[in-house]
Amino acid sequence: MNFTDFKFHPLVEAGITAAGYVTPTPIQNEALPPVLAGSDVMGLAQTGTGKTAVFVLPILQSLVRGRRGKLRALIISPTRELAEQTNEVIKSLGKRTGIKSVTIYGGVNPERQIRALRGGAEIAVACPGRLLDLMDQKVLSLSNIEILVLDEADQMFDMGFLPGIRKIVKATPVERQTLLFSATMPPEIRSLASDFLKNPVTIQVGETRPPETVSHAIYNVQQNHKTGMLLTLLDQTGNGQVLVFTRTKHRARKLAEQLAKNGISSTSLQGNLSQNQRDAAMLRFRSGRARVLVATDIAARGIDISMISHVVNFDMPDTAEAYTHRIGRTGRMENSGMALTFVTPEDTQMVRTIERMMGCKLERREMEGFDPKEYEAQAAARSATQNPVQQQTHNNNQRSNYPRRRFAPTAG
Repeated sequence: MNFTDFKFHPLVEAGITAAGYVTPTPIQNEALPPVLAGSDVMGLAQTGTGKTAVFVLPILQSLVRGRRGKLRALIISPTRELAEQTNEVIKSLGKRTGIKSVTIYGGVNPERQIRALRGGAEIAVACPGRLLDLMDQKVLSLSNIEILVLDEADQMFDMGFLPGIRKIVKATPVERQTLLFSATMPPEIRSLASDFLKNPVTIQVGETRPPETVSHAIYNVQQNHKTGMLLTLLDQTGNGQVLVFTRTKHRARKLAEQLAKNGISSTSLQGNLSQNQRDAAMLRFRSGRARVLVATDIAARGIDISMISHVVNFDMPDTAEAYTHRIGRTGRMENSGMALTFVTPEDTQMVRTIERMMGCKLERREMEGFDPKEYEAQAAARSATQNPVQQQTHNNNQRSNYPRRRFAPTAG
């Protein structure tokens, strides 16, 4: 089967062809027919399976034939990065249709968003917080919404957005098509689906585990050896782009700086950055000017770059689901990828939890070319060149690095 079999409007089909879409992915193949038929759909699929097109293409198909200049489709996203990524797909697939879209999220001046809404945007891709603000200010109305999409519903639940989402949904017409997509389906999301969806068609592709296109391995390491091990690893990963996850914002920034000092083009993405700084970091990484992006979990679902060859968990995630979301940034759209995790002694239980989720043991590896004693000697030599104040700060940081990883003040 290919995309021509769905009989899209010629203007939509032109965008599909221009984007290089030929053969649907499994979730596209299963979910597009009921969505195009107007049914409510609850989709459960791994990240990186192509589900964005499952709702973008039917939205374009519906809107290209109807009224223009009114907000008719709303896509709710958990993060700014995912909202922008979704909007890029809309613009790519819909560039021949003339349909206007706008992203709505906080952290930036709302004037551009307000102008786009008043200028006749037909699709809004919105984060709940800013959308609620604009609703309270009477800047926009959801009374003409025909298609409502709740994307990454489980992450929105984790982020505490459900009360706001309920308020948003109540502001939309009762007669609408509702689509809900989630990587996992906890009881709270099933309850949300039962409240908002009418006789939904349930589509489940694969299990809630990492995609099969990703290989996995772990490296046992002491906390204060992680940076040296990462530098060694980056020498062995070829030319592909690498996404490195840390637990804290400070560590993400600090680690990116340390990589840059060692001659590795890198940038960071974390919550302390302004929206302009986030956009600049993503542009550097997306364009390939930065080979390594060091990020907190804010980036776990907001990056869609096919050239990411490796995801490195510099810090172990808090949950097995977070592991799935992180490593879903590689091995996307049938490409192969590698997920590598640094494991300290305190991470043992989480490794077992991840292995139970995956149904198999993670491969244990030794880092060839990395000598912990040599790394410590080099670190000691660097410390010897510091002045007494710097030396004392360094010693204090090293003491706080291990074993209390959660509160570590340095990248380690």
